[in-house]
Amino acid sequence: MHGIGIHSVIDLLYYFPRDYFDRSTIIPIIDLRKYANRGKAVTVIGEVFRQETRRARKSTKLMFFLTMRDETGYVQCVWFEGIQWYKEAFEIGELLAVSAVPTWDRLGRVQFIHPQFDRLGSAEGDEPDWGKLFNTGAIIPKYRSSADLERVGLDSRGFRRIIRNATKQNLDFIEENLQEEIRKRAKIPGLRFALENIHFPADRDSLNSASRRLKFDELFFLQLLLALRRHHFKHEEKGISFSLESPLARALVASLPFELTKAQRRVLNEIADDMKSSKPMNRLLQGDVGSGKTVVSLLTMLVAIDNGSQVAFMAPTEILADQHYRTIANFLKGLPVNVRLLIGGQKKKLREDVLEDIRRGDANIVVGTHALIEEKVVFAKLGFAVIDEQHRFGVVQRAAMREKGYNPDVLVMTATPIPRTLAMTIYGDLDVSVIDEMPANRKPIKTAVRMEHQKQKVYGFVKEEVKRGRQVYIVFPLIEESEKLDLKAATKEFEHLQKSVFPELKMGLIHGRLRTEEKDDVMSKFKSGGIQVLVATTVIEVGIDVPNATILIVENAERFGLSQLHQLRGRVGRGADQSYCVLIADYGWFDGHARGKDLFALQEEKETARVRLETMAETSDGFKIAEVDLKLRGPGEFFGTRQSGVPGFRIANLVDDVELLQVARKEAFAVVENDPQLRSPSHASIRKHFETSYKEIFDLGNVG
Repeated sequence: MHGIGIHSVIDLLYYFPRDYFDRSTIIPIIDLRKYANRGKAVTVIGEVFRQETRRARKSTKLMFFLTMRDETGYVQCVWFEGIQWYKEAFEIGELLAVSAVPTWDRLGRVQFIHPQFDRLGSAEGDEPDWGKLFNTGAIIPKYRSSADLERVGLDSRGFRRIIRNATKQNLDFIEENLQEEIRKRAKIPGLRFALENIHFPADRDSLNSASRRLKFDELFFLQLLLALRRHHFKHEEKGISFSLESPLARALVASLPFELTKAQRRVLNEIADDMKSSKPMNRLLQGDVGSGKTVVSLLTMLVAIDNGSQVAFMAPTEILADQHYRTIANFLKGLPVNVRLLIGGQKKKLREDVLEDIRRGDANIVVGTHALIEEKVVFAKLGFAVIDEQHRFGVVQRAAMREKGYNPDVLVMTATPIPRTLAMTIYGDLDVSVIDEMPANRKPIKTAVRMEHQKQKVYGFVKEEVKRGRQVYIVFPLIEESEKLDLKAATKEFEHLQKSVFPELKMGLIHGRLRTEEKDDVMSKFKSGGIQVLVATTVIEVGIDVPNATILIVENAERFGLSQLHQLRGRVGRGADQSYCVLIADYGWFDGHARGKDLFALQEEKETARVRLETMAETSDGFKIAEVDLKLRGPGEFFGTRQSGVPGFRIANLVDDVELLQVARKEAFAVVENDPQLRSPSHASIRKHFETSYKEIFDLGNVG
């Protein structure tokens, strides 16, 4: 069971059910007609009576039919996908609990299509006592399993058996890890009660109470981790106290062709207060695409340089590092600041020259990827570090960046808006600044969703806009598992567009496989107007700024994530003219790439894609988009919590448990404020649990 993280009895007790069968939703088969086509999922318990594979009417497609019976009647279950697996999955006489929304078939019979099922008994068992099954008061847990575990008897039923034994034999040895005062204020039961009732609840209230306690534990100890980190930086670490007098920063402000927004000025003041302090800065700078984070970070970097410090600017990819390098160098034209680029793909002689500049202290600003934290990179005096799109770096990498200097100030930036609940968890130990205002001359981007069959109208609109002197991006998806195929498709589509759709327009193609010089050439032509329509993969997602580009067309938009679509949309709307984003969707793509998914999983994916695209059309507010994205994807996927140095959740949910998170945060921060070393006897159990489960993460996570 090591593959699912179970190494001990404690791990087994914390292997929580994925769902439950409740008596209130279990009905006899004869009652299914009352629920047919009403949209409510119900559960029936029955034994496998018959199974067969046959072709669908007027089709060559195979379907799998399984007939179940109880003492009141029969019901048919139908599967359209994964036929071979289902053919071997069941035995005649096997007892199943089956859940789905019942529907009518063409002959007026009730059926289940692609139901979920759970095995309750083997084919060799005694005749089931139907009355006992329907009248039991138990809430039955369902557990996640896998094909390998099922082969050794650890299906959901097998887990129920061994976990019941584990609770009977081991609950008395479980130690309480929260003091009674905290439990009373949070309105949660003891740990033993919670562990017993999360698996085998006496009733729905006991289950809810157990669930609340175990969620609180996860949230409380996470917030304790963040509170301890924050206290460590605020009170125990000594940093650099910078003088805010900076001729370089004043010169840059004077040279800017625009006025800083009020939000930029407010954020600059917040960062300046941190830099002036003798404690290390640990601040997150949030700002939507195009809000002006780069200028803000650059002004603070110049303050550090005027104080004799070097600055490191770490970006997640070579393309983005190169873009930042060019942007910073362009801003600093005419100023005595030496900006160097350090990335993995450089020629040996150039790389050695950059490393020597860094070692001597001649490099004032070093822009790079994770190459910046390699052993060979030795800074003369690193005093300030900026980490861009920081969620794409692991905790170890960020800690290594801090170790390159003597507790340098760290500013982490993201253009991915972070929902409040996630900011309270992943960034709960950082001070947060938000640029919540866009430059005054920007008009909101008009966004529309169009279907594949409406493309010709979209292309007509493109031709009209180009005639008016505008430029256009057309973006194609590029995903890792089919990168070569996607690249081939994008290249083929470029040729089709050039020959058959826009023969009169000047077009270019850019993607990640091009050499740096080729990319530079294409982008240079696009910026100067030599290319009117740029066909691209998501290589343009970040950093490219062409104010005259006013139309973004995203092909196969259903294949993109919500935050990625929002980032892409930020490539237009960067000038004073009205800009447009057109998302072209082809939901049939999901059908062609089903790969054994069942019908409901496929429908769910399509529906999720529709919600993403509708959200893009309805709002350009990055924080609203982020909230929807969090709900759709869950926190782990949304922001790579495995990378962040924040432990994952077994049971808590950052979307649904906001109230409990706030309670847990208040309690945890109060504990650390009153007892930052956790030395009080009343906190002994908290300290013991923290050292057992969180100490390693705390040691790793001394950078936000």
